[in-house]
Amino acid sequence: MVVIAGLVALFGAIIGSFLNVVAHRVPGGHSVVSPPSACPHCDAAIRARHNIPLIGWLILRGRCHDCSASISVRYPIVEAFTAAAFFATTLLIGLEWSLVAHLWFVSVTLVFILTDLDHHRLPNAIMLPGTIGGTLLLGGGALADDRVGDFVEALAAGVGYFLLMLLIALVARGGFGFGDVKLAFLLGMFAGYWGGWPLAVLAAFAGFMLGGVLSLFLLATRLKGRKDAIAFGPPMILGSWIAIVWGRSILDWYLRL
Repeated sequence: MVVIAGLVALFGAIIGSFLNVVAHRVPGGHSVVSPPSACPHCDAAIRARHNIPLIGWLILRGRCHDCSASISVRYPIVEAFTAAAFFATTLLIGLEWSLVAHLWFVSVTLVFILTDLDHHRLPNAIMLPGTIGGTLLLGGGALADDRVGDFVEALAAGVGYFLLMLLIALVARGGFGFGDVKLAFLLGMFAGYWGGWPLAVLAAFAGFMLGGVLSLFLLATRLKGRKDAIAFGPPMILGSWIAIVWGRSILDWYLRL
């Protein structure tokens, strides 16, 4: 299983390179296909050998081959993190058909973390295909794995998380963007697939806790002011990851108290 997870991780590094492109171009309304990747400083096209995930950045030593401008270290970090996330997801899910759906989920949520941190946006151009694709893949995987009942519970959990965020957004009057509301369905569905509404509730609770801690930290360190927008998508996503990976153990521990 470790060997298979390792092969999936290599594929994840390639996907991570593509996620960098998506996060950089889509918020600006640009195509992810053309023009080919180029240096933002001198517009020189990136050579094929320099486009190899992780290795290309190391070969270039973090600088453009043509103008020697610095290349952000974020690119290899995202590629490495995606590879590690694909490796861990494969070990967690195992050789189930739903593994494809969960790798899709990891990819989509990673892009949302990047776009929300950079632009305070969860673009519809990613949200719509990300949610539809995740739902179809998870439903197909559940059917193939004979877990249709779990998928139905997952859909209900996703709708519940969506309605909760919608209510909060309406009450808060601008405190949350509607992108966070739409994201809640995807997060609740995948968390709910592994334990129904209790794990969706845990995902929401963990997201709000992490969001609160992050907000207090940013305010205390004066990195953000009271009137500054703070990206809430990343805490929501981290909360769902926690629920999926450790949710059942956390609930078992809580019920034993």
